[in-house]
Amino acid sequence: MRALLTSKAARRALRPIADLIDQRIERHVRRVVGTAPTALTTTTGTPDAAAQEELKKLRARQRPLELFFDGTGRGASRLPSGPHLNRTITELAEVTGDRDGAERNVAQAFRLLIAMEALGVGRIAGGTMNIVGKLSAVPLLDPPNDEVLEIGTLYGMFGASLIRMLERAGRAPSLTIVDPLAGTQLQPGATMGDDASGTPVNGAAVRTNLALAGAAGAATRIQQGFSEDPEVRALVSDRSYGVVIVDGDHSAAGVAADLEWAEQIVAPGGIVVLDDFGHPKWPGIKEAFEKHMAGDTRFTFLGQVAHSGYLRAASA
Repeated sequence: MRALLTSKAARRALRPIADLIDQRIERHVRRVVGTAPTALTTTTGTPDAAAQEELKKLRARQRPLELFFDGTGRGASRLPSGPHLNRTITELAEVTGDRDGAERNVAQAFRLLIAMEALGVGRIAGGTMNIVGKLSAVPLLDPPNDEVLEIGTLYGMFGASLIRMLERAGRAPSLTIVDPLAGTQLQPGATMGDDASGTPVNGAAVRTNLALAGAAGAATRIQQGFSEDPEVRALVSDRSYGVVIVDGDHSAAGVAADLEWAEQIVAPGGIVVLDDFGHPKWPGIKEAFEKHMAGDTRFTFLGQVAHSGYLRAASA
């Protein structure tokens, strides 16, 4: 019965009834509100002490709930608007061709983001829809193998979350991370300052967060250093990756170098994720992408979801 009532056909059939109920509630509220000058004053215009006291109580109760979602300790609110959620689902469906999967994955990824930041140390870098979009898209794009390379991890929390999302899709992810782990977030030409979380960016924090993803998280390979370093590349270029996440140096030169490397190490049919694609704060990302795609490349552009661009390597 529950499945019947929650089906798309049932929701369509019940929509007129729900709309009618909403209209009646709205009319009732308007009648009540119309009988008083404001909700916090009496009919004579004097302050209503009881109403004001009740408002104080409601605000006091609301604040603890807000701590789950506001930007305190992470710099960005995690409470997206309805239009932002719907736009992300629509963009994800266009890129992946799976509307039902897009809606499901967005819901699961949003819950996972809140849980990981509640349990982990540090934070996940980026806006809510950007993070949710990446976590949702990668499993739906069905990479050719389960090897994942993350260039730039900050606290390792996104990598741990991606492991969880891939496992939910029945995959067995194996994660490799390249990051300088320099104590703070690094970006050429930008002053990042102390992190909003108050947590140093180091290997211990990354390992703590990866442990939240169980055995696959604990088995993650971490190579400290910069992705442009030939020695670092040699150490992690021992396999072909089904997924390469480019989220390191956001300058045009840095992104160009990472795309050139991705051409060499991504598996046939593999997915490349360009983080902050089209973000006005980081114009070098799209600049490097456009220059790269104008040359000889294995990549096809699949589309964009919430400031992340998705490429697929040609199949063998």
